[in-house]
Amino acid sequence: MNYYQRLRDLREDTDKNQEYVAEILGTSQSYYAQYENGKRQIPFDRVILLAKHYNVSIDYIAGLTNDKRKYW
Repeated sequence: MNYYQRLRDLREDTDKNQEYVAEILGTSQSYYAQYENGKRQIPFDRVILLAKHYNVSIDYIAGLTNDKRKYW
């Protein structure tokens, strides 16, 4: 699974819209949508913010594991 699909799944699983997540990241909805569509790579610092927000591991967002548990 690609990381951008994980971003969408995490957002939808928490019943949030793109505007909400974009606000957390300090960006626009259209810019965030490009992360979810795979048109733009998400910066690592934003991956960290989302991992903390969703309470999952960075490895989970990256698609390296299906285990959502965080390691910190």
